[in-house]
Parts: sequence; C-alpha cells; structure tokens
Amino acid sequence: MSPDRSPTTVRGSFGAGAKASPFACTACQAATLRWAGRCPSCGAWNTLERQAHPTRHSGKVGSILGPPAVALRDIRTDAAPLQPTGVSELDRVLGGGVVAGSVTLLFGPPGIGKSTLLFQVLAAVAARGEEVLLASAEESLAQVRGRATRLGDVPDRLLALEGPEVDAIEMSMQVHRPALAAVDSLQSISDPELSQPAGSLAQVRACVERLTRLAKSKGIPILVVGHVTKDGDLAGPRAVEHLVDTVLSFDGDRHHALRVLTSVKHRFGATGEVGIFEMRDDGLRAVPDPGPLMLADRMPGVPGSVVVPVLQGRRPLLVEVQALLGPGGSGGSGTPRPQALGLDAARANLLLAVLSCRTAMGGVLGKPPPEFFVAAVGGINVTEPASDLAVALAMASVAGGRPLPADLVAFGELGLAGEIRPVPYGEERLREAAKHGFRRAIVPRSNAPRRPIDGLELVAVARLDEALAAAR
Repeated sequence: MSPDRSPTTVRGSFGAGAKASPFACTACQAATLRWAGRCPSCGAWNTLERQAHPTRHSGKVGSILGPPAVALRDIRTDAAPLQPTGVSELDRVLGGGVVAGSVTLLFGPPGIGKSTLLFQVLAAVAARGEEVLLASAEESLAQVRGRATRLGDVPDRLLALEGPEVDAIEMSMQVHRPALAAVDSLQSISDPELSQPAGSLAQVRACVERLTRLAKSKGIPILVVGHVTKDGDLAGPRAVEHLVDTVLSFDGDRHHALRVLTSVKHRFGATGEVGIFEMRDDGLRAVPDPGPLMLADRMPGVPGSVVVPVLQGRRPLLVEVQALLGPGGSGGSGTPRPQALGLDAARANLLLAVLSCRTAMGGVLGKPPPEFFVAAVGGINVTEPASDLAVALAMASVAGGRPLPADLVAFGELGLAGEIRPVPYGEERLREAAKHGFRRAIVPRSNAPRRPIDGLELVAVARLDEALAAAR
C-alpha cells in the first residue's frame, strides 16, 4: 500500500496545529510535508517515512528533525568493527581495516598505482566470498579487465560498473549491497542535475555528499580515488576532505619501485601511519620491512654517503643520503647553490653555509664554496629537519675525500649557529638502525636515550664541529 500523499498543514510547529504527521528521510533526517519517491534534501530514493511522533519543527520544508541531547558520560566508546581488506600494509595504515559505512579518499599523482591498489583490495575481499563493486568512471570495462588479467585471477564476486553518472553508481550499490565498493575516480563522476562539468568543485562536492550519505545509510564502506594537482595537492576538492572519514596519500617516484601510503586523516584511528609497497610487474607487493630494499645497492667506502633514519608518518625508515662535488670547483664566478634530488635545495644551501662558517671545513671548501649535488637515494623525499646532520656530514665527507664508516647513522636538526637540535622519536630511529646492523650513531645530545640500545654505540653531540670529529 502506498504512503498517504495528502497534503499536511503546518502552523509553526507540529503538534495540535498540524493535521498530519510529517515525513522524514531515514538517510538525512530531513522533514517534508509530502511523500515523494526521492528525498528533496539529500536525493536518496525511497527513504521518506511517516513519523508517528514528530518532534517540534520550524515548519520549513527540509529542516532537520534533531535527536534529543543525551548525557555525554553515557555514550559508549566501543571501537567500530573493522573489516580487514586483505592487503596488510593498507590494514596497517587503517588500524586493522575499513569500517562499515565509512568513506575513504585515496589520492596521489597519476601513474603511481592508485587503481592497482584499489583492484587488489577489491580482489582480496572478493576472494573471501564477499561481493564487491568497482565503479569505473575513467576506463571502459574492457580496459579494467585487461589490467586485472595482468594482476592475477579475477574473482567471480567482483562486480564492475562503467560510466560517470553518480545516479547509476548509487543505484548499483543499493541493489547489490556490496561488502566494499570503490569509485575510480572522483574527478570523473558527475551528477546530471548539475550544469557544471565533471571535476568542478560543485560536482565533486555534490558527488561526495551523495556517496557519503549512501555509505552511512546502507553501511557500505566506499573507497574513492582522487587525483592531485602539479603541486601535489588533492585536485580541486580540498574542501571535501571534511566530508569523508579517511584521507590516504599514495606517493612515490614513478622511476622507483617504492610506494608510500600515508593516512592524512582518519576518524577511526591514528593519523600519520605509513604503509610501504613495492611496485612490480604483477602489481603492488606489501613491504613490511623496507630496510633491505632501500639499502640493497649501497656502496660502502665511498666518500659522501651516510644513512639517516627518517620518519615517514610515525614509521622510521633508513635512507641513504649522498653528496657529490660538481666540476666547477671553487674557482667559478658567484656562489653556486647545491642541486638537490629528494631533498630541500634551499635547506641544503643553508647547511652548506653553516658548514663553511661554523666549522674548520671553511678552509677546505674555500670561498666561494664548490658546487654540491646532494640526493636522497631510493625514491623517498626527505623533507624533515632531522636529515640536516646527515646531509652536512655527507658534504664534509666528499669535500675532504674521506668516507664515513659504513655502519654509521646520523640524525639531528642543524641551527645557524652550528648547534644540533633534537628531533622527535629519537629512540625509535635508533632501534630501527640497530635492527638493520648499524653499530654507531651520532645524535643530538638531547636525543640520547636513557638506556643503552643493544649493539649500538651512541655519540651524543651538541655542535656540528663535534659531529665532524666523531665521524672520523
């Protein structure tokens, strides 16, 4: 029997002056005076239901029927149940898996492997016997099938939908009720009721709002792919980040195999968690211990090389920093600036100035100092100040023609007066170095741990000249 579609009368608030109870949307709780197949507020289909006991209402169609206030101390804080994705490094970043009804936004530069990661997650869940859905707005299903073949077997419970219209995506999710759904990509889907083109801020925001309401009302976890601009920011819709539950950054150098997945925002767990992957011909492989991969081709005994434990999110990684003298030497005109790869060039120039002015290396470097090239090897971009000491030691090593010990690591922030300042998570960095066989560490004095670390000799220093002497 169809709902009563007769008009209702509202005088200020629902109660004695109302001839009938209003209808309310089960998805967004918006109230309306008449029944309709589609909610006029959120656009969800078949969600309007008559309210037997309406609350006070302003009389304006589409306003919210708010829940009553409750005592905060009575609210349960049980963690939301997690659904493992079957991809270990992704589960690590998410704190165990996805939450029912959550929306996760995955963004990264083109060609980095976002679609590959998406497919591997869907395939892993489908292999457990659960139905999953991939909405492909960018590629045809033939293209998706071709890439899937290269990655391995395609589970029979992995469903795929082609097309950019968000109406079709919503309908397919409501019909199939998948255990996990994915949309590739956010900049390609569109709401046909809006005149703006796909990828515009209005389209992106409207589509994210609709997908979020659907996820919450149906309990379907949704993964959405987003592109980035040339500056590395999420293309267009940074304003939509607050609409989703989780934001993941997927980054790396396309010329290297290493990929880094970082949680930028996560409502159900800690942010800053990092997952490491290796891109191979057959897809992405989780790398629980990236140390051997990143240092496998290191050449000990070469001047200008030192290892620094850096933090990617909250995870310490061992990265080799290298320095090289340019052919120009110190006889050129002007003061050459260091050329940097994977490091901040402006900061490298600052470190060279401190090395020249605050230590005895000034006489070796000359005026103007020689041209330097510095690099972080392995495809990891090192931006934190903790790498300052390692970069300065690498420069001094290559300028003096003296290699640093192969079993040495160093970290610390360098000030303009030549002082070495502490950095966060010093003990975690040291334990990562000791785990991979390093036996000496030059660290800021304030980062010296209270208890010794087995197998690791610590040299705590306060100034750069002390670190140079300790590295010999």
